[in-house]
Amino acid sequence: MKFWIFAILFALLSCSDDESRGSGYLEETPKGFSFVKASNEFSYVGSNLDEAHSMDKPQMKVTFDYDFYMGIHEVICKDFNHLMKYETGLVLSCENDSLPVFNVTYFDAILYANAKSKSEGLDTVYTYTGKSFDKDSNCIFLEKLNFYSEVDGYRLPTEAEWILVASKNWNVENSWHSDNSDFVPHKVCEKKEGVFCDLAGNMLEWVEGYRGTFKDTTINNFIGGLGNSVGERVVKGGSYTKDKEVINLHSRGDIYAVTSSTKGDYIGFRLARGSFKNPNFFDEESVKEGFVTVKTSVSEMYNALGTYSSKLAFRNDITGNLSYVELGDGILRVIEIKDTIDVYHVEISPDGEWVAFSDRFEGIGGKSNLYVRRLNSIGSDLQKLDVESGAIPRWRILENGDTVIVFVSSAISNKESNNFNKEATYQVSFKGGKLGDVTKILDGNYHGGVSHDLAVTGSTLLRAYVNGKDEVWYNSEQACNVSLSNYYNQVMFLDFGGNTGREFAKETYRTHERILIADSIGNLIKTVKAPAGYTFDHSEWILNSKMYKGVATLTDVNGRHSKIVLVDLKDSSTIEMVEGEELWHPSLWVKEAEKIENSNLNLDSAGIYLLESSPGFFGNMRTKMEMFWNLKDHIEILAMGSSRTEMGVVAHNIKSGYTLNMGHTNNTLEVTLYFGKNYAFNHIKNLKAIIISMDFDVWRGFDLILPHYFNIAPGYKYDLDHDFWKEGLPKGFTNAVKNSYPGSLSERRITMDNLGFTPLESYGWGIPAIEGNAAWAEDDPTIIPWSIQILDEFLKEAKEKNIFVLGVVFPQNPKYKNTESWGKYGPLRRNMAQIKDSLEALMSRHDHFKILNENKMGDHDYSGMDAFNMDHLSESGAIRITAKIDSVLKEILDK
Repeated sequence: MKFWIFAILFALLSCSDDESRGSGYLEETPKGFSFVKASNEFSYVGSNLDEAHSMDKPQMKVTFDYDFYMGIHEVICKDFNHLMKYETGLVLSCENDSLPVFNVTYFDAILYANAKSKSEGLDTVYTYTGKSFDKDSNCIFLEKLNFYSEVDGYRLPTEAEWILVASKNWNVENSWHSDNSDFVPHKVCEKKEGVFCDLAGNMLEWVEGYRGTFKDTTINNFIGGLGNSVGERVVKGGSYTKDKEVINLHSRGDIYAVTSSTKGDYIGFRLARGSFKNPNFFDEESVKEGFVTVKTSVSEMYNALGTYSSKLAFRNDITGNLSYVELGDGILRVIEIKDTIDVYHVEISPDGEWVAFSDRFEGIGGKSNLYVRRLNSIGSDLQKLDVESGAIPRWRILENGDTVIVFVSSAISNKESNNFNKEATYQVSFKGGKLGDVTKILDGNYHGGVSHDLAVTGSTLLRAYVNGKDEVWYNSEQACNVSLSNYYNQVMFLDFGGNTGREFAKETYRTHERILIADSIGNLIKTVKAPAGYTFDHSEWILNSKMYKGVATLTDVNGRHSKIVLVDLKDSSTIEMVEGEELWHPSLWVKEAEKIENSNLNLDSAGIYLLESSPGFFGNMRTKMEMFWNLKDHIEILAMGSSRTEMGVVAHNIKSGYTLNMGHTNNTLEVTLYFGKNYAFNHIKNLKAIIISMDFDVWRGFDLILPHYFNIAPGYKYDLDHDFWKEGLPKGFTNAVKNSYPGSLSERRITMDNLGFTPLESYGWGIPAIEGNAAWAEDDPTIIPWSIQILDEFLKEAKEKNIFVLGVVFPQNPKYKNTESWGKYGPLRRNMAQIKDSLEALMSRHDHFKILNENKMGDHDYSGMDAFNMDHLSESGAIRITAKIDSVLKEILDK
């Protein structure tokens, strides 16, 4: 949208001191800040423009009910170093104190915001429980990070706040961009845009929030999305490296995925200040009503459970919907399945793939319906059990290995024996994802669990079916939330602070203040007290686990079921997992890690290709390394290279041989050849061909990426130190890889399902932007010869192993032919003659090497429907180019 339109829309805005200040007003404006009157105003995030990135669409309206203050300029080196040298030890090397900070992560920015708050005697907006730093003292991870908008302290501005200010002060012509910056940062406020400086240039700026998707709607007090599979953060504005033609208000990302631990020469930040209540998040479906916050971290859950395979499901009582969290997912977030079914008594299946629930809860009579659905974001394959009434489902694996769901005909109170015995306990078979035959197994509604010799139920009385008869345990005192552990044959329940429990605990306690555990004949053997200020509710054993642990909600003094916790029944400790307004009926499923057979492996390094603190986009490569080790004896063709390979080669469509796509972002030719020589050549015994992307434009970073692999995760260095296991993999190694931190599970599923290929939608070629200095090949004449040299050495080794190498030049925006640049990152088009001559010389020396040039200096026939963006193919384009790749391979390999 053009600037004059924004000027009209926001003509009434005031981004300076104003007499009509509302909420957020301070008696004195913080030094270096300007007041922004936002209450009763609005801004637009995202865009409806055709050329906008898919994650920046559609345009969404954001309203405000508060005012705030914004930094007039980006944080400068002098101020940053003054605080951070004491806070974290990070001191930036700046040529001038007035330069904006750069090479700082999102975590560095919020630590600085906290430090500034503390220096002025203010509370901090951000809380966390642990910090991790890289060798340069940049913070790369904050454990259990939380943002509290109601705290009056310094913070990053939200994207909506940033746009509100920028739209009033937008002037790309009067900013530092690639046309006028000489590719170096400049002192702040050398160019002013109204009240503020450098919004459109100098540095890209961190803002608060993840880069989630939008919806055509209006949201009040929007503070960000819930993230995508990579965990991308939002950065706003332009930078001294960007072409002014691509600098706009709506863009939210960079040329590469920007995650919390990313740092770059052109990414800085400015601060905001101003508290507000009722913040709203947004996920792929809607505004998060009854928002639930994840309070734990992947590492904390791994330390507690010993595995990354765990899931928590529960009822969000505000919405009535089923929600869940995959606790080993690199993007820890609550996913809510939205439909019109009321969800109670959630229970995850033994394989972790399904969830059963009923629409009526314990202690309430009447007809109940029982459902089963897949535990995924849309709750697919929903099935309703065809019975008159079915309540409180429990999964069970029979002694013959069959899976069944045990349920009762009514959730009514069991206090009256006559009413209790009129109901019954049933089981329904579940095989192949389908509900089957229903069988009655007991008189009475035993909805607390059934084992081979014991059945239990709560809801007023603790009843048990044992030794062929119904018994009332716990001295007939009131009990509820009964749960049977099939592994320990022990019974967990809550009581009402009765005499029996008090005598066992040796103290007086409140209703539900203690979890009680009885053995298989009803004797009390254990009790666990709730954390101070809370009581328990909805207590359950962990599913599918030998661990002596449970899960429960915590109820605060106001009666809100505000937290779900993991309860260690041995030491009585708890770990907060999620927090919200009303959270009911949790079910925690755990799958134990694969057994490691070889104790000689260093399990702190072996097979660990990703850490929780690693940049999110390395998660894709971690999955591909696991696939590589598992499939190495089947692979015949390996596709390698950058994200253009990852998104451009459809592995399933190559008929010339079994293909794995190992392409990934943040790649260079050196990295590609390194992995080819040390992994593929040494371990793929049936390898016939390697496909390599010829990304001439990214040769500019020819020797900068590879060291990062040794820093982001220890597995790569461990492989190097063990000579890449040329003598064979040690026992237990593949299990070590499988057990390691998996990163984003949604991205992992896509990668595995498609043998490494990532399908993308068609959004067109867009604008042929040039990122950075396109003249790098002339500024450093050694880059092209060095790249040709390492490719030549690789080809020699491939020839010795009788492996064919196909170099693929992927198409980019055809309009680059109207610029001086060959592609997105250069080089100048006049430099391509040198590259062309060098490659032709290589092909003349190596008859096992060919080039498939689908770029053709822009004269290709890949239309906008074949493009995802200016330099990546969409799925339709990938299908087209893959057919050509397969044709070349077939012709060569059939000889």
